[in-house]
Parts: sequence; C-alpha cells; structure tokens
Amino acid sequence: MSIQFHEEIYRGRSAMAKLRDFPVTVCGAGALGANLCETLARQGFGRLRVIDRDRVEERNLSTQPFYRSEIGGLKAKMLANALYRALGVTVETRAEELRADNVGRLLEGSGLVLDAFDNSVARGIVTRHCAAHDRACLHAGLAADYAEVLWNEIYRVPSATHDDVCDYPLTRNLVQLAVSVTAEATVRFVLGGIRESYTITLGDLAIRPV
Repeated sequence: MSIQFHEEIYRGRSAMAKLRDFPVTVCGAGALGANLCETLARQGFGRLRVIDRDRVEERNLSTQPFYRSEIGGLKAKMLANALYRALGVTVETRAEELRADNVGRLLEGSGLVLDAFDNSVARGIVTRHCAAHDRACLHAGLAADYAEVLWNEIYRVPSATHDDVCDYPLTRNLVQLAVSVTAEATVRFVLGGIRESYTITLGDLAIRPV
C-alpha cells in the first residue's frame, strides 16, 4: 500500500505521478516553509528542494515541525532528515543565504518556487529573479491574524520596516491555514496550470480568492 494511499484515492494515479515528478523549491524553512515542505512531501511531491540558512531555536518549536533535540541544528538539514525518516523522501537542501549573486544557482531547475522567507530582502530577490526569468513563483506570508498566498504577477514585496524581527505575534492555527491553502494552490497549479491567489483572516476563519 502506498504512503499516499488516501491522496491517490482522492486525486488519482496520474495526478500523483505528476506531483511526484514536479520540481518544487521552498524558500525558507520557518513556520510556513518547514510545515509547507512537510505537507507537500506527505501529499506525494518527490522532487523538493528547501533553502534556509537558519538554525533551530527553542522559540521555533510551537509553530515549526522540529524537536527539542534538534535545537542548534540547521533547519534545512533537520527537516530533510525528518522527512526521509518518516517517508523515505529525499529533500535537496541548500543551507545557505539566498542572495542576488546566487539566486540563479539556488533556484535553477525549479518548476515552481514557493517563497516563505521571513524577510523582505530575500523576498525581493526571489520576486525579481522569477519575474525576469519567467519562473512560476507563489508567495505565502503572515502578519498578525492575516495571511496571503499570492502569485508573483500580483505580489508586492512588503516594507522592510521592522524586518526580520523575531518577537512578532504568531499563532500555529493561522500558520496551518496558510500552509494548507498554499499546498492546495500548488497542487492545482501542477495539475492544471491554475494560478489562484488568496487572503486568509483568522478572526473570521475566512479564505477569500484575490
């Protein structure tokens, strides 16, 4: 019996084959990126790459799929190890900072880029590179009780004011909602070329198309 037994029943064998062979790069292995990478792997994506230079900290444990024993380890490596142990999926890791001078190398071969970075500088680099090279890119972001999942064509890089501050409010429930919507938008793009953008608000549990 396949690990993706239920997904296969729901989507069909041909769809699962497409997901397995489609190359996706996840930029960031924080609250959004790490959970998103795990969800995609469990859904059947077999060609995943994750880019993140950070290490696991104690404050990450409530919103990110890491363990206390992994504190201090590189997030990308810890995530890849966990998914291999759980599913036998090999995730390609790039435990380095994404910059203007290496973005082409880091994103090379990606059929879809999922931007889940936590700072506007890296988001801006990804946005401009994907636009210039006609590379499909979907951005997922959070702010207080609001989340958005936007395709590159309508995305605007957020202001760098208070950028990359770690004491912002964040709840796991909004993270999981945003991850689920991003994962489904990814599946619909891979299977049908559909580009759907959404906003999500936790207060009223509303998911709205953009």
